[in-house]
Amino acid sequence: MSSVSSITSTDYDSEQYLSRVPTKTLGQEDFLKLLVAQMTSQDPMAPKSDTEFIAQMASFSSLEQSKTMQADLAQMRSDQQLLQANSLLGRTVNIEVDESTLITGLVSAVHVEAGKPKVVVGDGKYDLDQVTVITPTPLSQ
Repeated sequence: MSSVSSITSTDYDSEQYLSRVPTKTLGQEDFLKLLVAQMTSQDPMAPKSDTEFIAQMASFSSLEQSKTMQADLAQMRSDQQLLQANSLLGRTVNIEVDESTLITGLVSAVHVEAGKPKVVVGDGKYDLDQVTVITPTPLSQ
């Protein structure tokens, strides 16, 4: 007779296991857990010096700050592009669709698609990098 019992689907909550998604990056909490584990499992007769732990913590803090700054810069760039697109409203622009097609028209709206602003000229939506010339629209008198 086998001493291993069979596991049925009622023995565990399958949703609990399916909902767990491993993370690909370590956070500050993970680093602190590793640091505590490293400190508690070190050889008491030859402990690591404080400077090694401080250096590791400083490196990790620097990395976290770099990641935060990178995210902030990406958000700033996105905001700047939206402001730039909004400043084109009511202006006449030339749009280079491809090497042989140039469209001239009035920017009537700005749409944001997948986080990138697009200017609306006529019936088309165009990226800001397709704008080649910007001219103010003359005021009618």
